[in-house]
Amino acid sequence: MIPGRVPEMLRSPLDAASGEAALPSWDLSDLYKGQEDPALKADLDRAAAEARAFQETYATKLAGLSGDDLAAAIEACERIEEVLGRAMSFASLIFAGDSLSTENGRFYQTMQERVTEISSHLVFFSLELNHLEEKVLEGKIASSTRLAAWRPWLRDLRVWLPHQLSDEMERLLHEKEVTGRAAWNRLFDETLATMTVTVSGEELSVSAALNKLSDTDRAVREAAAKGVSEAFGSRIRLFSLITNTLVKDKEVMDKWRKHARPGSSRNLANMVEDEVVDALVKAVTESFPRLSHRYYAMKAKWLGLEKLQHWDRNAPLPRDADSKIAWPDAVSRVRRAYAGFSPEMEKLAAPFFEQAWIDAALRPGKASGAFAHPTVPSAHPYLLLNYHGKARDVMTLAHELGHGVHQRLAAAQGYFRSSTPLTLAETASVFGEMLTFRALLDAETDPAKRRLLLAGKVEDMLNTVVRQIAFYKFETQVHEERRKGEISPERLGEIWMSIQTESLGPVFEFTPDYTSYWAYIPHFVHTPFYVYAYAFGDCLVNALYGVFRDGSVPDFEQKYMDMLKAGGTLRHKELLAPFGLDASDPDFWKKGLDVISGFIDELEASP
Repeated sequence: MIPGRVPEMLRSPLDAASGEAALPSWDLSDLYKGQEDPALKADLDRAAAEARAFQETYATKLAGLSGDDLAAAIEACERIEEVLGRAMSFASLIFAGDSLSTENGRFYQTMQERVTEISSHLVFFSLELNHLEEKVLEGKIASSTRLAAWRPWLRDLRVWLPHQLSDEMERLLHEKEVTGRAAWNRLFDETLATMTVTVSGEELSVSAALNKLSDTDRAVREAAAKGVSEAFGSRIRLFSLITNTLVKDKEVMDKWRKHARPGSSRNLANMVEDEVVDALVKAVTESFPRLSHRYYAMKAKWLGLEKLQHWDRNAPLPRDADSKIAWPDAVSRVRRAYAGFSPEMEKLAAPFFEQAWIDAALRPGKASGAFAHPTVPSAHPYLLLNYHGKARDVMTLAHELGHGVHQRLAAAQGYFRSSTPLTLAETASVFGEMLTFRALLDAETDPAKRRLLLAGKVEDMLNTVVRQIAFYKFETQVHEERRKGEISPERLGEIWMSIQTESLGPVFEFTPDYTSYWAYIPHFVHTPFYVYAYAFGDCLVNALYGVFRDGSVPDFEQKYMDMLKAGGTLRHKELLAPFGLDASDPDFWKKGLDVISGFIDELEASP
């Protein structure tokens, strides 16, 4: 294929009402044909039998196995886990597609319970592996090239040894998960999915209402903001209960597992040191004045306002027509940008559009936001979007597609070794965004339109870096205060407002009803302390893209693709070394933040 050229798109069906190309919905039949698919039942029955046999064969016997036999045991466990992963991927995607359906909710819970029951027979394996003495394990690895291939996985497994509980306790916690954290997660998801927001007399989903916060009409934005505030404010006791319960649950687990602080377990899972995260948070916090404070002060002037309200944060700029971008146009822009960097990368992206791997349609009950689900290596990833036709939605497509391409490349490592720490998982997605933005900016010759593109990118970067670090600081303070007792809804709102004021700057005048906005952030519920990974990835990509643009690293494209193919087998220092970058260097984060500051400099200098 000629670099930069995208194959002709498959024709999209037209929406009968509007005449526009219909937004795609995914086809999950590559996993299973439906909830009653006999293959699903057969897979789970087989996995249950194999899990019981696996436990009978290997429990208490790992120390006596040869290196090759231990490798065979890991491979057998991986095969069973992948079957369970396929079933749960199918159930979770169905639930994300429509959580209003009681049948989907029942199916999701049933799958969770069945998979948990089956996998309880496998819990012993990782625990017993960690009990092997280092010398014994090293001897087995030295004697077997087959086991040596599992060294990265064993390395990452054994970092949890100091935090491992007794075998009985671990099994109990595993079996209780479906009635503990997972149940509260489901309550949050179903509550969000069933909520409606009243905006100027119209009943909207949460996603649709939030989308109106970027409307060109300030009155519409204000009405949407008040509607969102009312919807979440009227349920704030429920969201506070969910948060208090999950934060307390984490505190109990952290105490038993001897984690130094609330974020330590997430950092350990991300294979990044606490000190590296601290350096990132410190660098971003110190840059609030030169980044967000400075930019939003300019934005207020552009909008002709002395003060901004929270519903002005994502307002389109004057002269920005904010015209709707049709789905085929969005797809074309993103694919061309990917192809311009690497024909191989565009080729990996193509099936997402041509084989119904994306769900971008808008409908009640669908999960808000966006994600890329890797499912299992024997299948392929799926992307969920809520596409409203805004420029930000195009960037979201570029972002999630980056995840999808990364997941496809890493799949060759297998089910256990393909999973990437969150900090590095965000690298491919943010890089995909940067490719798309740069392609659009480089092609634009009109100074006014370039300025709008640049301002849009700055806002996206502030949302990715400043806003996510503000989220992280909110989480940190909430988790620390929860150790002293339950936190009232009013106090949660106070913490939220304090950190939003610090991060966004004095040009904002926050109305009291903004206190409830912390409640719609799903990461606080599903993946505590995930959010800093976005800032980590953005700053890392800024540095990485700088190396790409200046041509200082030979064979950059191949090295980048190799980095994605590594999956979870390498850590951030090893992955960045070929590019001459080191995230543990205190100046590393400043370089990434300087890119954002440089864009703001350019905006200040523009007419």
